[in-house]
Amino acid sequence: MKAAYYDGPGQLRVAETEPVMPGPGEAQVRVAYTGICGTDLHIFHGKMDRRVKIPQIMGHELSGTIAAVGAGVKGLAVGQRATVMPLDWCGECPACRAGHTHICQRLKFLGIDTPGAFQSFWNVPARAVVPLPDDFPLRRGALIEPAAVACHDLRMAGLRANELAVVIGGGPIGALIAQAARAAGARVIVAEINAARQALLRELGLEVVDPRAEDLTQRVETASEGAGADVVFEVSAQPAGIAAALKLPRTRGRIVVVGIFSEPPPVDLFRVFWRELRLIGARVYEREDFEAAVRWAAHHGNDIERLISAVYPIEQISDAFHRLEAGGDVMKVLVRCGPEP
Repeated sequence: MKAAYYDGPGQLRVAETEPVMPGPGEAQVRVAYTGICGTDLHIFHGKMDRRVKIPQIMGHELSGTIAAVGAGVKGLAVGQRATVMPLDWCGECPACRAGHTHICQRLKFLGIDTPGAFQSFWNVPARAVVPLPDDFPLRRGALIEPAAVACHDLRMAGLRANELAVVIGGGPIGALIAQAARAAGARVIVAEINAARQALLRELGLEVVDPRAEDLTQRVETASEGAGADVVFEVSAQPAGIAAALKLPRTRGRIVVVGIFSEPPPVDLFRVFWRELRLIGARVYEREDFEAAVRWAAHHGNDIERLISAVYPIEQISDAFHRLEAGGDVMKVLVRCGPEP
């Protein structure tokens, strides 16, 4: 089988290796597609070397079929289409005992802290496998993990139909949040500065503002008759994004922090106090978010798949990473790790 190894900053190597049969409690996934996300780019740039063990196989946004199961595994069948919720929790820490296994205090993220999905066969804890419908397109299946992020963000926000939601940052996660919010019945405004992404978002029927060319606050004020947004999703992870997010909510509005800031940004806590705003953190997802993402993608899959800009074979994974880091007209890049059934 083929596997792509991260050998250090900017270095990827594809090599032949022998697959290992799954152990007790594990399932082996024959990987069809794996998406490249921002975290993978951070690893590629050497910014997460304190967590990864070089050489490391990255990747955690995948689709495939069950190739084998280990001893004691029930409920999974060979040939079944599936994706993976790439979390491995301890079950013993205070967070796990409280039922918050996705923010386990000893959490291992599969594909970061352990080998990942840029390989032909991937062994994972069976509890991490999320089945897909038999006819579910596997290209779309590789987007379930980021779609689950969007579903979790909406759930944390408590978004309701007819509310006004603003999404700051129209990259893959922001686009999925906007699509999911619209599907939930909200009016959605997306703030995005990349022209190509603006065009795609508008093709998807979303309302888009370029904050460099238009006053975002005024657009929200007009849309809400002066009240402000019900929910703001900060996805850009930029100081300007969180500064804008604090200006937009209505009294007792909600701000959901989705983006991962590399440095602590300044936050106008007076605004939080003055309008009794709720500042909500949203980290990864839970099983119910994956299941919600599968149901949503089954009904709105064509729009979700339009986020895919390019697909590269695993032999060209370096080209795939360079395409994504170059930006421009790219949204989502997939790596084909094996044949699609």
